[in-house]
Amino acid sequence: MASIESEANRNHYAAITANAGKMTSLQAISDFNDISWTTLTGEPGGVDYIEVDAGGVRALWIVPKGADERRVLFYAHGGGFFGGSIYTHRKLVGHVAKAVGCRALLYNYPLAHQAKHPAQTEAAMAAWNWLIDQGFDAKAIALAGDSCGAVLTYGVLQRLRAQGRQLPAATLIISGWFDMALTGASYETNREKDPAFAKESVDWLVTNFIGDRDRLDPEVSALYADLSGFPPVFLQAGGDETLVDESRMFAERARQAGVETRLDVFDGMLHSFQMMAGRAPEADDAIGRLAAWVRPKLGLPDAGGKIADNRAA
Repeated sequence: MASIESEANRNHYAAITANAGKMTSLQAISDFNDISWTTLTGEPGGVDYIEVDAGGVRALWIVPKGADERRVLFYAHGGGFFGGSIYTHRKLVGHVAKAVGCRALLYNYPLAHQAKHPAQTEAAMAAWNWLIDQGFDAKAIALAGDSCGAVLTYGVLQRLRAQGRQLPAATLIISGWFDMALTGASYETNREKDPAFAKESVDWLVTNFIGDRDRLDPEVSALYADLSGFPPVFLQAGGDETLVDESRMFAERARQAGVETRLDVFDGMLHSFQMMAGRAPEADDAIGRLAAWVRPKLGLPDAGGKIADNRAA
């Protein structure tokens, strides 16, 4: 049964939907979402935030006290390419980085009403190239993201592979958006459970992001990408969200491609419920699972203090 604290996430989405029709501009809706979203997350404490210019991209170094300085989470924030920023997500990523025991680089990108695809993936690549230029080893980096951050995560992976470059150690995806064609059955089966992401609303987000471009383009719909050779992936989704079947379908495609894959679906939870980190037990449990899974991939100690051998990751 969902905790009382977790209802804040459902209330957030219900408020966004209720207020959207009353606002006169896309920017006003986006701002309302961001202000409401930010308050969901508790402060992790013991985490420093340092703004940097990452190859022309605004980014935040998120550095927990005592964190391993050579391991990095490279994080793409969600928001449907309509909202969200390094500021809405800094506390969430602070919780994740603190649990893992490494630093994180959380980067911005243009929202869709500022620039259409592929501007967002180009920003992600600029930030990645900057990170590598700082001397970090790709095998000591895990890619991570929530919602539309999955688009950028797998866009970066596809571009790195096409360029013949080293891939990172692992991938963490929260409520991933993998299918711009919106073929998941959960758009209907969870329609009454999810107050925000009706198929019509997500269809609008697709058009806002890519216009009339091909919705099956693997760079925007990773469900249709060649996933062979990609790093291990841990997917999490809420059982009540309309996008949950996209994670299920992607997990199956990844397994078929030979990718080590884990999928955890959390009963009664909605989209990106991990934003309630530090306030809701479901969010803290999910982040603990992410951290326990990825630490060995990065060669960090597990919960018992044992150092994993990451050479084969």
